Amino acid sequence: MASRDPRWVLKDRPSTTLIIGLVVTGICALISFSFDVFNGEPVQFFIALTLALAPVPLLLAAVLALDRMEPEPRSNLVFAFAWGAGIAVLVAGVINSLNLHYFMDTVKLSQDSARNVAATFGAPVVEETMKGLVLLGLLRFRRAELDGPTDGVIYASMVGLGFAMSENVSYYLAALSTSGVKGLAVTVVLRGILSPLAHPLFSSMIGIAVAYAAQRGSERVFLILAGWAGAMTLHGLWNGLASYGGFPGLVVAYLTLLVVLIVLIGVVFRDRRRIVALIQRYLPAYEPTKLVNEADIYMLSAFSRRRQARQWAKAYGGKRGLRAMADYQLAATELGLLHERAARHMVDEQTFHEEQRALLECMSTARGQFPVPAAHARSVAEGTPPPGYAPGAPG
Repeated sequence: MASRDPRWVLKDRPSTTLIIGLVVTGICALISFSFDVFNGEPVQFFIALTLALAPVPLLLAAVLALDRMEPEPRSNLVFAFAWGAGIAVLVAGVINSLNLHYFMDTVKLSQDSARNVAATFGAPVVEETMKGLVLLGLLRFRRAELDGPTDGVIYASMVGLGFAMSENVSYYLAALSTSGVKGLAVTVVLRGILSPLAHPLFSSMIGIAVAYAAQRGSERVFLILAGWAGAMTLHGLWNGLASYGGFPGLVVAYLTLLVVLIVLIGVVFRDRRRIVALIQRYLPAYEPTKLVNEADIYMLSAFSRRRQARQWAKAYGGKRGLRAMADYQLAATELGLLHERAARHMVDEQTFHEEQRALLECMSTARGQFPVPAAHARSVAEGTPPPGYAPGAPG
């Protein structure tokens, strides 16, 4: 380990598999968009694409705001979004079209009835399955990244946002082609403003289930199936109420999504408390190393105090100081999570010691770059936090 950069444990390392996956998802997205172009005028397509892209930065920011305590690797997040926007949309679109033709040509339903039946009973199964596959891939190949339900919500939301973005292009283009500007405006309001988180909320049922499955050695299949059933049921309920319930149905559908959103926010906040408890449980044992003390644990135990510490580091040390503090906070948090994974027998002893050593080296390197003012150097050496580092901390 001596010759290895200790920050390997924090680095986001793109692999060949990831690069190939992004290329494939990109090609699928282009194919999906090409169908939209062929179904409408190029100008209409770019209008639809612009409207579909417009809320994405804000929605991504809202989702990633939940991921501040222990940020997920950017490559995983990008791939999840790309999977939803590319592969999932393309395959689901093809299968949904086949289902629609089956209900029209074989079952002999009218076009409107066939659309409603396919949307209520077919689309939820197909779309949640396609979105859920990337979450199963994370469970299989990136299990260590699923540290709790928050991670499941984050990844599910990313794939859901990607899926919704590409799907909205088709809906907006269809509305513009058939109903003009008025139809487009109604569709944008319903899909882009009133229900932009619908797909992320559906997929979060699978995400939470997969995250819990990653923490357990048994009952994985049951948990995953339960999450999948929850996602399909919620999706089917949404589509069914919108298709058959009229305006009252839409009201019930939106209220249902609101309840689910509130529950998920509660799950995320509870998971944050769990991570804080891990920091407070495991990090005091490292006080003899001088890499952590009571003030550090106090600082690490709340978002507001973490932010205050980063502001202090930036004020005295600029970007270098800010980077050092961010690395220290992330490494300390990962150290607590590493102990939890070891307690759950998710990592073997050799892996635990290798990652533990790397994380401690990261903390040591980062701490050595903290911008301690000369006037406080002596008190800091004795363990007293400098003014502004962690106001209100013990000692």
